[in-house]
Amino acid sequence: MNNIVKHDYIVSRENRNQKNGHKSYVLWFTGLSGSGKSTIANRVEETLFEEGISTYTLDGDNIRCGINKGLGFSEEDRHENLRRIAEVAKLFVDAGIVTVGAFVSPLHKDRQLVKEIIGESDFIEIFVDTSLEECERRDVKGLYKKARAGEIKNFTGIDAPYEKPANPDVLIETEKESIEEAVKKVVTFVKYKLGL
Repeated sequence: MNNIVKHDYIVSRENRNQKNGHKSYVLWFTGLSGSGKSTIANRVEETLFEEGISTYTLDGDNIRCGINKGLGFSEEDRHENLRRIAEVAKLFVDAGIVTVGAFVSPLHKDRQLVKEIIGESDFIEIFVDTSLEECERRDVKGLYKKARAGEIKNFTGIDAPYEKPANPDVLIETEKESIEEAVKKVVTFVKYKLGL
């Protein structure tokens, strides 16, 4: 560690933001599995991209196929999973990109760590609030059925906790709002933050 020296480069985040014509943030979608996080996040990125905003989506399952391959779902592994994702997201923000992340991220302490790594002013928390009953009814991946049968351990909402964000920047209630309404709400907030 003593031999590591951080380098500063000529092209800065401010230069990249100026070239892109907008600021850069992390849009962090959190909620139970099956809440609709990835669906809404995907549509939000599509909408922003179509409006000329530089975007990229980091998705939980996709990240676990690559940089976080080998991490399990213990509390320690989940913590490390999110820490690595936060560091990657921070790089994307520095690159001038509006970065969309869809992660269960069930514990307040882990979301707080993510916010600290990325930087509070660059972090937009979006809570996709969907009841456990509705998520189980949807069960798009069949994970709740497996968790209830004991085939998956430490599954959030079943035998692992989900701590709801107290003050998210955007609250989406999927049992009261359509996907279109949710996307519009997030995009409106993000465009305000971007100064567009």
